[in-house]
Amino acid sequence: MNPDGQPHVAVLAGGVGAARLLAGMVQAVPPGLVTAVVNVGDDLELHGLRISPDIDTVVYTLADAIDPERGWGLRDETWRTMENLDRYGGTTWFRLGDRDLATHLFRTQRMSEGAPLSTVTAEIAAAWELGLRVVPVTDDPVGTRLTLLPDPAAAGGQVGPEEVSFQEYFVHRQHGVPVLAVRFEGDVAARPAPGVLEAIMTADVVVIAPSNPIVSIGPVLAVPGVRNAVRQRRESVVAVSPIVGGKALKGPADRMLRELGHDPSVVGVARLYAPLAGTLVIDEADRALADDVEAAGLRCVVTDTIMRDRAAAAALSTIVLHT
Repeated sequence: MNPDGQPHVAVLAGGVGAARLLAGMVQAVPPGLVTAVVNVGDDLELHGLRISPDIDTVVYTLADAIDPERGWGLRDETWRTMENLDRYGGTTWFRLGDRDLATHLFRTQRMSEGAPLSTVTAEIAAAWELGLRVVPVTDDPVGTRLTLLPDPAAAGGQVGPEEVSFQEYFVHRQHGVPVLAVRFEGDVAARPAPGVLEAIMTADVVVIAPSNPIVSIGPVLAVPGVRNAVRQRRESVVAVSPIVGGKALKGPADRMLRELGHDPSVVGVARLYAPLAGTLVIDEADRALADDVEAAGLRCVVTDTIMRDRAAAAALSTIVLHT
């Protein structure tokens, strides 16, 4: 605990829900007490550039620079580069705005010079004058790979299951194809980035953000040492459900849970997190399931979890930190 009584916080983060919670967290406690441990399973290399979508979503959101309508990329963006790339017949299904490109150019340059991703991420966060620490869960390549049911509409008449990258599934296929399995390529050989395990083991509160448990939090926990560190802190771990009223507020988490054999409700989330978290925070819409959550082995806190704005995110963060 900080001398002024404020808790040190480590947040396992991935995607839009985590970014919004972090924007509230740095209002609930001083930013310098917060470490965001961010998923890299969504990372990709495209046009020769190193792209880290979850890291950038966290940074842009905390800098109040995110595009509010898309929920990713920068506001007031222009698209001249994509327009000209499309003219040449280049790959444009993964959209990169003109201003956003600067981030990827810088990351690629620094990593080509030998800087690890964690160092570059710290430099990017500092350039946006963020007070918290943003760190990738690992400096090593870990890629989320999904096995999909055959898509009858796909070119080439795919007749069997197909394994694709996360961005191929999420962006190119618009997460519209059922998922049969998920694995994390490179996880066995990966090592936690500097400071990750220390942040988890020394935090007063460890928070599992309201991100997709399978493909946002899953790759974080897959890095050797991370799951065990979280498990050791179980009584101090608070998870926030990404499922509200049986639905994901954004993305395919509810469908993916169902497709992979889990209950697509707060009860299913509770069962997934029971070995890791002592408390699950659920929305008022799911109050009737609170007893079932506790039957799964977690304390249950019921509150408004929908982060409509930063004030709502700050209110939720305050509750999370004082359960």
